[in-house]
Amino acid sequence: MPSRLHFGEDDFLRCRFAVSPLWETQDAVRTLKRPDRHGYHAPWLRRIREAAAGLDLTGLWLLMPRRGHSPDWLSPPPAGPTSSFEEEIAQVRAADPEAAREDSARSLADTPGALDHPLARAWLADPERMIRDLTDLLERVWHALLAPDWPRLRALLEADVTFHSRRLAEVGLGGLLPEIHRRCGWRAGTLTVESNGEHERRLGGQGLVLMPSVFVRPDVVSTFDPPWQPTLVYPARGIAGLWADPADRSPDTLVRLLGRGRAAVLTALDDPATTTALAHRLGLAPSSVSAHLTVLRDSGLLAARRYGHQVLYERTPLGMALASGGA
Repeated sequence: MPSRLHFGEDDFLRCRFAVSPLWETQDAVRTLKRPDRHGYHAPWLRRIREAAAGLDLTGLWLLMPRRGHSPDWLSPPPAGPTSSFEEEIAQVRAADPEAAREDSARSLADTPGALDHPLARAWLADPERMIRDLTDLLERVWHALLAPDWPRLRALLEADVTFHSRRLAEVGLGGLLPEIHRRCGWRAGTLTVESNGEHERRLGGQGLVLMPSVFVRPDVVSTFDPPWQPTLVYPARGIAGLWADPADRSPDTLVRLLGRGRAAVLTALDDPATTTALAHRLGLAPSSVSAHLTVLRDSGLLAARRYGHQVLYERTPLGMALASGGA
């Protein structure tokens, strides 16, 4: 069943990209219960198994129906392109209790048996407690499961934004949206998304937030109900190699040519990344990675460009050839 988002003239001027650590935190929890999502994330799942077992995730799972409505108040669209988890969770903690109660009741009704659960009954009777319980739980999940890997995840998400921003400049919004996911279609100013529910919304000058996600694959999630800004959450590019150790993929010839450290850095840059993200990914000191990046850039193998307050490094055509063994 399709969702349809109808664009007006002003909406084209208010489309933007965003990255949300809060969304990734919740979708990581959802992924734990979704075997169809496990394939790409098996190394991460093995590593966090013990930490996840120490968390009682029942409350979040009650509000995550396999099909149906998920509460918008619990994962509002990020206000800016690079909001922090702390900024986003503060917004959730400040949610209006009655609005949160009504929103959550819809989700509980879509989760078989959830309305009869003692925790759900307690929350509907005391929505202020529900907000406290869920925000506290999300903070624990963030610190236990996501925060240690956030530099790696953020680098991949920002690389996706960079790629699709370029495509937007090349083909326009009508050309970009069908490329983002096979379930997306565009015709005469209307975005159609094949999803698990039917939804119709006119954007009304709010525009659309385009938000890549590490954990949402194979799904695509469209729209939020008013007053939230309409949002399209789609699978980020490059997750197949997200959890791989790039140091293990450096060809022997490349190691002999560049040295193990620089070869690892060059090989790790399948997508643009920052010094901090590469250091975290490779298990090296940021100062060592910075030195390697400088040499590789000065040798014409990498290019650097600024994205907000960060500097992203990416391979030049010569760097791509060397990393692939084609030189």
